[in-house]
Amino acid sequence: METDLTSAIEEILSPEDPDDRRLIANCHPPNYLNPQPSGKYNLIAIGGGVAGLVSSGGAGFLGAKSALVERRLTGGDCLVTGCVPSKALIRAARAIYDLRRTNKFGIQLNSEPQVDFVRVMERMRRLRARISFIDSIEHFSRKYKVDVYLGEARFRSPSVVEVDGIPLEFDRAVIATGSRPADLPIPGLTEAGFLTNETIFKLTELPPRLVVIGGGPSGCEIAQSFLRFGSAVTIINDVERILPRDDINASQSIHNQFEREGMVIINLAKVLRVERRGSEKIVIYFRDEKVEEVVCDAIFCATGRLPNIERLNLEAAAVAYSPEGIIVDDHLRTGNRRIYAAGDVCSNYKFTHAADAMARIALRNALFFGMSKVSSLVMPRVTYTDPEVAHIGYDEAGGRAAGYNVATITEHFDELDRAILDGEEEGMSRVHYDRRSGKILGGTIVARHAGEMISELTLAIAQGLKMNALSSTIHPYPTQAEALHRIGDTYSQMRLTNSFRKIFKMWFKWKRS
Repeated sequence: METDLTSAIEEILSPEDPDDRRLIANCHPPNYLNPQPSGKYNLIAIGGGVAGLVSSGGAGFLGAKSALVERRLTGGDCLVTGCVPSKALIRAARAIYDLRRTNKFGIQLNSEPQVDFVRVMERMRRLRARISFIDSIEHFSRKYKVDVYLGEARFRSPSVVEVDGIPLEFDRAVIATGSRPADLPIPGLTEAGFLTNETIFKLTELPPRLVVIGGGPSGCEIAQSFLRFGSAVTIINDVERILPRDDINASQSIHNQFEREGMVIINLAKVLRVERRGSEKIVIYFRDEKVEEVVCDAIFCATGRLPNIERLNLEAAAVAYSPEGIIVDDHLRTGNRRIYAAGDVCSNYKFTHAADAMARIALRNALFFGMSKVSSLVMPRVTYTDPEVAHIGYDEAGGRAAGYNVATITEHFDELDRAILDGEEEGMSRVHYDRRSGKILGGTIVARHAGEMISELTLAIAQGLKMNALSSTIHPYPTQAEALHRIGDTYSQMRLTNSFRKIFKMWFKWKRS
């Protein structure tokens, strides 16, 4: 078992690297001794990612007897192979892109900026190790009084989970074991070798040619970053457009940006097989009634995730599950009244902030007989391409399906002062609302910092605000967020009908007399 664990850690980290060693020392210390259990726990969280950390830490902070069980590394996918390392690379890629276009701002560099990929990856590992203390065993043990167990969790009964054979009795439990990259049934892929989000951050050399299979958020973020570092990148996508869940104009905007930077995007293509010819990898696909191929040096697969449930012995706990994950009700309760679930293992929202929000619901409902509902969450999502794509709430079709009379107002950035000054005129803000009530239903923002801007709409929707709230909110000038203020103004102007204008005209004429 220990050998398997060491192999699993070494697949994603390099123990010989000083920064990775520091992360391991924080999140799975060598020679760590599990605490000795002493009585029943009020709450046990299984899985040391965001959902498990939030639920166990919250319980411990509130005074409950709390435990956390993690097989691999506390911090989970977000810290080690997801949000943290990917955003470090995205920021570095943005820096090199900005340097290459300084002439747009009247600044002339004496030479073409060069990417030192080794140093880029070193910076990522250094920052990841620094951040890892927040999720460390020491931090949670001392600050939140959580008993942290390292090992394999397996249910023994509806109220007992064992960790490497040691039974832990609980009153309530939260399953938060997360998800992993889905295996692709592509002939020859395994033999040729491929990368996933769990292995790509271990690279030390930039692949000259990279094929990305999948045009969703993860695929697009990695594709653009490696393109900017200097790889020749091709996205092969089996649907009609990249970012298929997003607003069609937002998707097209990112498509256009990628092509301007030199990326090749192949939509509506089915990968048939992968072959190896010497040191090269050949991705063979079918599109438009033709079989074609792309030659590359590395393949990154970004096509879905699977829940981590196989090792838990859920049958012993009377917890129902499906291939999509653990089955829960709107309160995140499983069929076993003692056991809840949160995060990727039971949700379609594969976001860190979603796992955090769900863990808080599970914690309230488990410890305080609460009735908080997942369906009440207002969940934003962001794809961290450049520009970013941020979305909240309903799109037009979803709003209509929910019974609203949907109207939409879009503000393009080519007439927005700050966007023009920033050289970022390609962005947009789009808000959907109900014609009858003026209630804000949803929106999409395409901008370099769309992820920072979407929270205004998220708050508005969560509080049930109407469109006039956007125009009555004072926005600093000049900012790109001012686009939302303009949308509010447009809404107000549209409501000023010709009849009202005639009345006002008569009023002002009378005032002059």
